[in-house]
Amino acid sequence: MSFIFSLVAVTVLVLVPLVGVTVADLRWLFGVVVPYAAVATFLIGVSYRVLKWSNSPVPFRIPTTCGQAKGLPWIKTNKLDNPCSLPAVIGRMFLEVFLFRSLFRNTRMEYHQGPKVRYGSSKWLWLFGLLFHYSFLVVLIRHLRFFTEPVPMWVQIVEHIDTFFEMGLPLPGPDGLYVGLPLLAQSGVILLAAATLLFLRRVVIAQVRYISIAGDWFPLLLIIFIAKTGIIMRYVLKVDVVTVKKLTMSLVALKPELPADPISFMFYIHIFLVSFLFAYFPFSKLMHLGGVWLSPTRNLVNNSREKRHINPWNPEVKFHTYAEYEDDFREQMIEAGIPVEKEA
Repeated sequence: MSFIFSLVAVTVLVLVPLVGVTVADLRWLFGVVVPYAAVATFLIGVSYRVLKWSNSPVPFRIPTTCGQAKGLPWIKTNKLDNPCSLPAVIGRMFLEVFLFRSLFRNTRMEYHQGPKVRYGSSKWLWLFGLLFHYSFLVVLIRHLRFFTEPVPMWVQIVEHIDTFFEMGLPLPGPDGLYVGLPLLAQSGVILLAAATLLFLRRVVIAQVRYISIAGDWFPLLLIIFIAKTGIIMRYVLKVDVVTVKKLTMSLVALKPELPADPISFMFYIHIFLVSFLFAYFPFSKLMHLGGVWLSPTRNLVNNSREKRHINPWNPEVKFHTYAEYEDDFREQMIEAGIPVEKEA
């Protein structure tokens, strides 16, 4: 049911701009109002979540450890899985954020007849997860050319590396002659393939399908549809990128203006889905992009054996010492025959 709900929701998101642009001519709404609202929601939502997490008390050292802690000099320490210094934490965070180290070490468990339990490698999940995230990053970098003028050199370099492969038939030039071949944006294809395989993993593997909820299905389907509409605009329904950049640059300059030349309805579907993803981001599991940096199970030094950690949020407690207790009840204690340190 969660999968059907997510599929219906994404389908509705596709139909809304399709009907709104082709029937009601709401280009201003989907080309200007919706992107501004999405960016505002994204910035406010992410800021709120990050500030809320950063203000959460973490009184004790609670890093996740998987190896030998620092102890006696003749015992070898696992510096990455049990970091005892700041450089070790930095190394652990770098490998976790940029190379998905914990996912690389992940194993799958299977039941066989006997009954027997067997563990096997699941490196394919790590590979497709890595391809998915880095291809998404490259796609975002490539799209910066629509929001900058002049286009930064590093964006041009990334785009050149991503589109070095030519495919298809030669493109017609302005004079009728065919010049060059269309360039294949590899990041878009890899993003669609990786997202599709991660989606199929949830469909095929019964255990993963059982624990999947709408919050898992919906963002995957949304990203798949975004990648598909982008590929369609690039290779099937050609969109005039010059006209698109006029619109995007007017949005960046806070002087929105719809270009005189009409843009294909596929562009409005694409930008509406992207806008919805931006607005949905702070309230979904996708927010792990910011949460991983603030996770105390990853970013803390495990030095509990070397340093005593006192909870700074503990309220001040007024203790009633024994000397004060004796001062209050000295006479009664003497009458009861209880020894006292001071005579009455």
